[in-house]
Amino acid sequence: MKAKMDLSVDTKECWNCPIKHQAVCSRCEPDELKRLEEIKYYRNYEAGQPVIWAGDHMEFVASVVTGIASLSQTMEDGRTQMVGLLLPSDFIGRPGRDSAPFDVVAVSDLTICCFRKNPFEELMTTTPHIGMRLLEMTLDELDSAREWMLVLGRKTAREKIASLLAIVARRDAALKKHTPKDGMNFDLPLTREAMADYLGLTLETVSRQISALKKAGIIELDGKRRVVVPSLERLINETGDDVDGGYIS
Repeated sequence: MKAKMDLSVDTKECWNCPIKHQAVCSRCEPDELKRLEEIKYYRNYEAGQPVIWAGDHMEFVASVVTGIASLSQTMEDGRTQMVGLLLPSDFIGRPGRDSAPFDVVAVSDLTICCFRKNPFEELMTTTPHIGMRLLEMTLDELDSAREWMLVLGRKTAREKIASLLAIVARRDAALKKHTPKDGMNFDLPLTREAMADYLGLTLETVSRQISALKKAGIIELDGKRRVVVPSLERLINETGDDVDGGYIS
């Protein structure tokens, strides 16, 4: 199944883009955005559809506009391990690298803003704002990877679920230019099956822990995906982190 080329998405103008404050282009001046406009196009993917497979030649780099994608790696015995999630404003691909290091698969319906790779790499050499922002995002990605090493390695099932909810809540607030606070709400972009896969838990454990968090009043569920956080402090306390984000040993 091929990705759908999107010519009607209402975010095709940079000024109206929902990720304009966080994406790789967020620091660009109007003339720089105009140059990016000339090399960009949109693609839509349905949940479960691959964006690219590890080892495939990459002719584009991209920013996630809406939806969520998974990063996975296939081991020698054929098993697949999810190693990361791509949320809105996250960057797909590596300038200077010809092939994809991981499988990228749409977890939900997904829209990405693609830039033709060679022109984008040329722009990086003449547009410092793009290179600076990409460096910031790369360092943030490294911090996230270290955080998930902790989540997957040392935390309990309940702490893992709470950590994922807290991370998604913070990212959602950042995209909306809001300060995380009590009463905040967001759409959970993952099914419980995808949460189980990513966190290394069983589906039954994920369902049980979400129900426990709901029963304790840590979260409220509005429909299948809408999550309400009555007290952000209580949710963070459930993650096993201290108030500064470090792990409580």
